[in-house]
Amino acid sequence: MLDFGRHARTPTLDIAYADAGPADGPVVILLHGWPDAARAWNAVAARLNAAGYRTVVPELRGAGGTRFLSADTVRDGSGVALANDAVDLADALGIAKFDVVGHDWGARAAYTIATLFPERVRRMAALALAYQPRGAFELPDFSQARRFWYQWFMSLDGGPDAVAADPKGFARIQWDTWSPPGWFDEAEFATTARAFDNPDWVPITLNAYRRRWRGDQPSDPALADLYARLATVDRIDVPALMIQGGADSCDEPASSEGLEEHFTAGYRRVVIDGAGHFPLREAPNAVADAVIAHLKSA
Repeated sequence: MLDFGRHARTPTLDIAYADAGPADGPVVILLHGWPDAARAWNAVAARLNAAGYRTVVPELRGAGGTRFLSADTVRDGSGVALANDAVDLADALGIAKFDVVGHDWGARAAYTIATLFPERVRRMAALALAYQPRGAFELPDFSQARRFWYQWFMSLDGGPDAVAADPKGFARIQWDTWSPPGWFDEAEFATTARAFDNPDWVPITLNAYRRRWRGDQPSDPALADLYARLATVDRIDVPALMIQGGADSCDEPASSEGLEEHFTAGYRRVVIDGAGHFPLREAPNAVADAVIAHLKSA
């Protein structure tokens, strides 16, 4: 089991993280998704460690033991903010170059790191979330929009108060509906949901989703240059793997098809039949096999 007792201070955060595997092994940064916690990587990290990789697994801003250093910092939940946090963590740990693997929010951060900081990344992998060129959010068709009910709910004027009143209940609905039943038990959800007790979990969650569809949400001004750069780039120059659950009920599996033109160093897509939106938990060995093969490929 990963131990998240370590802490690293960056310009913005005190980041809680786990560091496992051989100290001299190639570094793989594993970024978790929403609504989830860094412990989701337990099984996959163990496989990577056994294969000779050092894994660095942070608790994202707003989750677990990670805290903002200043009460005045904008609680920006964007992929740009998450990507910058990961690079800041690598800097704090003296890691010049790394592989990055992300799930859901972590996948968006992985794409963004590969876009904005390609010199830092050897290879990247994304789980459950398709690449979005220029980081742009476009209104989906009716079929996908129906799956995004939770985003529309948070975008309502009354949505924030409702989520804040029962954040774990709101998260639980996603666990119950985004994957075929039977992939978790009550104890695992309860343990994971402790990460949602972070005082910034609700603010970060709301900013992350409301900013996609509303023009009145704040961004951290310190990230302005990164936002501007991301808006001009529609391709990734880092070798990429995309792992898609074939039974994902949140993001339609077809959304990650036909994106090869955006990846100049190669794009491989692996579909895990029967897995839903949380393949790192539902099919950890299949995920680990695909990731290890990708990291070892010439």
